Amino acid sequence: MLFFLSLFLLISFPPVTFSAHCTTTTAAKTFQKCITLPTQQASIAWTFHRHNATLDLVFFGTFISPSGWVGWGINPTSPEMTGTRALIAFPDPSTGQIVLLTYLLDPTTKLQKRPLLSRPLDIHILSSSATLYGGKLATVHGGAAVQIFATLKLTPNKTKLHHVWNRGLYVQGYSPTIHPTTANDLSSITTFDVMSGTTATRHSNIGTLRTVHGIMNAIAWGIMLPIGAVLARYLRHIQSLGPTWFYVHAGVQLFAFFLGTVGFAIGIKLGDMSPGVQYGLHRKLGFAAFCLGGLQTLALLFRPKTTTKFRKYWKSYHHFVGYACVVLGVVNVFEGFEVMGEGRSIAKLVYCLGLSTLIGVCIALEVNSWVVFCRKSKEEKLRREGSGILRRGEIIDKVVDVVPLPQFHSNTLQVKFFTFGYSIHRGSPSCERKLTIKRTEASVPHRPKQSSQTALSSLA
Repeated sequence: MLFFLSLFLLISFPPVTFSAHCTTTTAAKTFQKCITLPTQQASIAWTFHRHNATLDLVFFGTFISPSGWVGWGINPTSPEMTGTRALIAFPDPSTGQIVLLTYLLDPTTKLQKRPLLSRPLDIHILSSSATLYGGKLATVHGGAAVQIFATLKLTPNKTKLHHVWNRGLYVQGYSPTIHPTTANDLSSITTFDVMSGTTATRHSNIGTLRTVHGIMNAIAWGIMLPIGAVLARYLRHIQSLGPTWFYVHAGVQLFAFFLGTVGFAIGIKLGDMSPGVQYGLHRKLGFAAFCLGGLQTLALLFRPKTTTKFRKYWKSYHHFVGYACVVLGVVNVFEGFEVMGEGRSIAKLVYCLGLSTLIGVCIALEVNSWVVFCRKSKEEKLRREGSGILRRGEIIDKVVDVVPLPQFHSNTLQVKFFTFGYSIHRGSPSCERKLTIKRTEASVPHRPKQSSQTALSSLA
């Protein structure tokens, strides 16, 4: 298991990488600066004319399907999709030639309440066009490169731009449909300065936090928490450990919850840093698992004593909440892989191998526990059958012991108890209150059952 943990830490969630290079030269224009964008193998080149605050630029993107679209735009207020003024290029449904239309991505776009329709924009776009790499004879296909040209009039003394880019699979009529929702597609946002060419570190910080968030929560909720539950289930039956099993279980679970709490807090921070990005199911599962984990931690403070009559109800509640927390945590780890676009990654494979190993150990321990339980049950049954007479003698001894010895008229009495006969001898002077019980050798006919007190009364 430690091997899997180490391997998981080494290879899981590779850092954000950038495409190989950018270019400032096109068939139509040559630009002064360019930067490689962090996702979708995209890049942008531009020339800023400071004297009149105009910006000439070209965005380089690629199609992911013959019927798809590629878009680029700027958000005047914040680095998010909602509020972006976009230029979207796609094949004309009638002619098949590339068209470039303007769109406003308002809040209804993200909610998909109605089709996205082209409309005029409130920013100063002096000119815009789109061409396929290869000229007029080029056709749109998966992987085809497109260039979106635009000339913008910027606000004086404002040289930083929040720009957004993305691509989708389909266009219905002239309405682009929703783009893929992988982590890279949802992170296609950055801010750059047209004067210096520097980009904000927001994306890099988010990528680092996302990686830390994923690793910490995968270890805490997906590995350590199940291990703690396994330790509690199988160590408690080892009598030689005494209460040690409880302290081991509590220590592992507290460490897992602490690690998971830090990862949960990072997830909340990531949500605040990405106002336009939402992961509904992943977020809900995370909150549910965290709440259940908090309830389990409070069990240390409100754990009733073993002599309390409510102990059995608390035990059932503790088991139910604990197993529910483990299940939610593991499910959310797999959901996190999908959110980060690591559904087919080596990191997920390593996690699956580690989890499968833990499940295999649980199955082996469960089978062993049932074998031991069945063996002990059989031995207990044989022991009860072999010592049944002794127990009946003990019952009679207890009953006869309360009868004053002088009431017996001889040293040996014959007592019929159920279907057995017993010889009861008066004890020696050194232990006159102790009686020896021995089954008589003669068989006794079957008689109706009667209480031992009635049998003794008849002998008095």
